[in-house]
Amino acid sequence: MRPYILIAAVLGLAACAEMTPERAADRCEERARAAQGPEVGVRAGVNSNSGAFGGVSVGISLDALQGRDPIAVYESCVMNLTGDAPIRPARLRAI
Repeated sequence: MRPYILIAAVLGLAACAEMTPERAADRCEERARAAQGPEVGVRAGVNSNSGAFGGVSVGISLDALQGRDPIAVYESCVMNLTGDAPIRPARLRAI
């Protein structure tokens, strides 16, 4: 029983760890990229076991549906996580 309590305590402390500006920037860049618009993925291939396969995936964030500016999404996200302005500009995907 004791190891479970120790594991729970360590995980609890890790969840309360201070958000570094670098981690916040990485996390918020993902959110800002999603705000740029839909992300579409296509996969196709053939293998010897099942033959041909394929698939399509489409993802869109609420920020994109609301038409929010990706840079504004990035800046407000970093401010919410750290309480400070971003340490670097957002690295977004080229459109």
